[in-house]
Amino acid sequence: MAPIGVLHRLRTYYSKEPAQRAPAISPSAAAALSVLFTLIYVVPFYLSKATRPSPQLSRDAPSSIRARVRAVTLSCFLSAAITIYVILVWSAVAPSEALKLLGWWPISVVDITKTLLLVSILFAGPLFEAGIVDGGWKDWIRGTYVLQTLRSWIGYRNFVAGPISEELIWRSLIIPIHILANVSTTKIIFVTPLYFGIAHIHHYYEFRLTHPHTPILRALLRSLFQFTYTSLFGFFAAFVFLRTGNVYSIILAHTFCNWQGLPRLWGRVGVETGEPIGRPDVGRKEDTKGSSNGVVATSPGTGVGWTVAYYVLLVSGAVGFYWMLYPLTESGNALPGSQATKQQ
Repeated sequence: MAPIGVLHRLRTYYSKEPAQRAPAISPSAAAALSVLFTLIYVVPFYLSKATRPSPQLSRDAPSSIRARVRAVTLSCFLSAAITIYVILVWSAVAPSEALKLLGWWPISVVDITKTLLLVSILFAGPLFEAGIVDGGWKDWIRGTYVLQTLRSWIGYRNFVAGPISEELIWRSLIIPIHILANVSTTKIIFVTPLYFGIAHIHHYYEFRLTHPHTPILRALLRSLFQFTYTSLFGFFAAFVFLRTGNVYSIILAHTFCNWQGLPRLWGRVGVETGEPIGRPDVGRKEDTKGSSNGVVATSPGTGVGWTVAYYVLLVSGAVGFYWMLYPLTESGNALPGSQATKQQ
């Protein structure tokens, strides 16, 4: 009888006009599930000695990374199973519509390409510094650094496991249940990423364990800063996910931002600065010239002209990002309810 009941609910639900459909779940239930998924993702880190942060075990230790990757993989499967149940059974959504809500299908190479172009425009300045000033374009062509990075456990965590698991939880799973709860598009964009930001607060505890002599205020400000930029990225990711209905675009954009880190906002090009997006050590470039303080001119092309060009591109990239945000996220695969994100 259960399958018959589900089919009856499905037929009844979709026989109504969208405006007449009652929320499949309540907004409070959507919020509760979001909290649950966040806890399912973070809490396992503290349940095992292999994953629990301590002064003796660095979070960058290969054994710790492997254990944490296993933990988040199980967390993703569990959260995905709960979400699929909520969508298919509780909300009586058709399987094809469920795949669309999750952003798993259809796969649009065009949308992926446009999203990566959009973030490349935003990072025009940093790309100029890394590729031209620092001479990284040669390695980009050869791909040797990419291969070396992905072969390391830190690289795998930062550029593969992290973006996939985080975008799956905080975009692909949490956003659909808010859509089914008829939560407004504005709230989805600006509220759901806060769960993503809050999930990174536990890094404060990890940082205090490994840096016990750092003043508490400095550590708190560091965590607040990280919460801020992870939430800002979350706003962008939620917007693009609603506009494109494509989780793969956001995963690759997340990887791209982890690779680039936060852009330089001061100083001369060729001198290493900045904090990364996502995690405290994500996207940090290694000092290849043996500097003990990690601040080194990496190219002879560090004159005033190069610096001026960088900041011109930085500002131009921000302006270009603003103007191209809507055109490059326009898609026929937009999720239900994302009409409110259309350009006025």
